[in-house]
Amino acid sequence: MRFILLKLFIAVGIYFTVNSVPIYTPPVVSTIQEPPAYAKWGMLAIKETQAKYPNASIIDYLHQGRESNKDSTIEKFKLWLKNGDHEFGVFVTIEFTTDTEEVVNIEMQETSR
Repeated sequence: MRFILLKLFIAVGIYFTVNSVPIYTPPVVSTIQEPPAYAKWGMLAIKETQAKYPNASIIDYLHQGRESNKDSTIEKFKLWLKNGDHEFGVFVTIEFTTDTEEVVNIEMQETSR
């Protein structure tokens, strides 16, 4: 009789454990992030730098900030290039009309640091 009661107790315990405990479902977290606002201008800075220095490899990239004027916006970048054993930086400044995003001017300046 004890054996039957023990089996019944175990069976009931398993039933309630399986059927009454909610299954934990972790929350869904999106890992997709919007690209930063300067990404479009960073791609242009890279493209223009590659055109000016076709034999060099761009090995680093830094967005240095944004300045807003009355009608235009200026994005500033620093790219680090390597050409053979020679490494150097290039400051790229892109000015564009804020409303239309039409490029007004692109300036590049080399630096040793």
